[in-house]
Amino acid sequence: MPEEQAFCVLVKIMGKYGLRDLYKNNFEDLHCKFYQLEKLMQEQLPDLYNHFCDLNLEAHMYASQWFLTLFTAKFPLCMVFHIIDLLLCEGLNIIFHVALALLKTSKEDLLQADFEGALKFFRVQLPKRYRAEENARRLMEQACNIKVPTKKLKKYEKEYQAMRENQLQQEDPMDRYKRENRRLQEASMRLEQENDDLAHELVTSKIALRNDLDQAEDKADVLNKELLLTKQRLVETEEEKRKQEEETAQLKEVFRKQLEKAEYEIKKTTAIIAEYKQICSQLSTRLEKQQAASKEELEAVKGKMMACKHCSDIFSKEGALKPAAISREDQGIEADDEKDSLKKQLREMELDLAQTKLQLVEAKCKIQELEHQRGALMNEIQAAKNSWFSKTLNSIKTATGTQPLQPPQAPQPPKEST
Repeated sequence: MPEEQAFCVLVKIMGKYGLRDLYKNNFEDLHCKFYQLEKLMQEQLPDLYNHFCDLNLEAHMYASQWFLTLFTAKFPLCMVFHIIDLLLCEGLNIIFHVALALLKTSKEDLLQADFEGALKFFRVQLPKRYRAEENARRLMEQACNIKVPTKKLKKYEKEYQAMRENQLQQEDPMDRYKRENRRLQEASMRLEQENDDLAHELVTSKIALRNDLDQAEDKADVLNKELLLTKQRLVETEEEKRKQEEETAQLKEVFRKQLEKAEYEIKKTTAIIAEYKQICSQLSTRLEKQQAASKEELEAVKGKMMACKHCSDIFSKEGALKPAAISREDQGIEADDEKDSLKKQLREMELDLAQTKLQLVEAKCKIQELEHQRGALMNEIQAAKNSWFSKTLNSIKTATGTQPLQPPQAPQPPKEST
């Protein structure tokens, strides 16, 4: 059983089953049990009873542990378990059944033993016989078959009480009073000793409690001081946290404005680049159209020249324009005018082509410059974001005291656009 249940069973055995009465009033009830056992032996085992009388072997010399300890002092547990089961079922009278069964099974050995041999037999040899569970089981069967009438036990109890009264009446009153006085003195001394022990225990407990109280008060003072310091640190930390939150909010607002401004600049730059690209595309288209028109005009002029004999002679060799070796008067003013007109148109077309190329180059340079500015702005924005995030994170970690500050990473230099 667990300890609590075992203690409850012990309380029931001592109180409800009457085992506590055996220890009271100078074991008066225990001597009554011995008288009842001897009477039962005289009735059921007369020869063994007479042998014990011849040896002057009384019941209290061998049966005291049977009643006071319920056979647990000497006998094996396998037997004690059966006895306690029967005790809880039938009551304290089961001890007489077991005692008579033990005496019956050991009758032959006890009749041959003397006083010392009988005591040694009860102390050593008898418990050894029932170490085997089979022997213990047969003994308990025999004990259950033994009849011990309750009326006879009551009768023997009344006889013992009457005998005790006669003894007390026949005894000298002075001796009785002396014995009673001696018993009372012993009880008084025992109570005084218990009182001294309780007083000593009380004083010791008070001293121990006072020491514990002092230690608890000291510990409470230390804890109160630590609590005040912790509260102060908490207030300071909350104030620092509030300041950090305000600074973080301001930084967020500043960076948000810068980010919006940079995004606006990027959008504006992107629009300008797109516009310049469109212009360059238009100029390229226009240049191609002008080149195609110039080629067509040149082909037309060449066709006209090839139609003329004089002009065909000029372009006869390798397509190069060469002046005629001999100027003829029959060509006249009309050929010179036509030649001048063609040269003038050719110069104008070359000038237009040069201007167009110049504008195209300027537009490409402007586009490259704008793309370079856009890349620089993007790098600055990224560096600003990284720096703001690192500063904010470090400030929060410093406020909470979790990690030391780390220097922010330097932004990467912007890549040069080609």
